[in-house]
This record gives sequence, C-alpha cells and structure tokens, in this order.
Amino acid sequence: MKRQYLFNAYLAKEKCLQYYQGKLRYVVVTADSGERIQLALKHFQPFFSDLGLRGRFRLFLLENGAFQQLEKIN
Repeated sequence: MKRQYLFNAYLAKEKCLQYYQGKLRYVVVTADSGERIQLALKHFQPFFSDLGLRGRFRLFLLENGAFQQLEKIN
C-alpha cells in the first residue's frame, strides 16, 4: 500500500542556491499528520522559482518507504 503525505513547503531563494552549490542536499518537512519526513532537495528542483520554493505538496512513497512521486498541488 502506497503512503501519501500533504505538507506546505517554503525555502528561501538563498537555500535553493545552496542546493546548486552542493552545500544543501536534504530538507525536513512536517506533514499535516505531524510526521517529519526528510527528502532530497533534488525532488523539489522542478518547483524552484526566482522566489525559492513555496507551495503545497503531495508526496507519495512506496510500501518500503522509498520515494515515488512529489506533486505541487497549489
């Protein structure tokens, strides 16, 4: 059974730049359920903008906890 988590994410432009510089690889988000999840920033890269990262996301994990999909829902 796949698991899904909903959460809001905000990352300043400077932090996104640190990802490209190789200084920042992971981020910890808190799902609506209260669970904390560590994710590789590479999964967020398609959602980076000139403002950084901001939005509401849905994360899908496989049964074994492995990453499956991340989608921006607004």
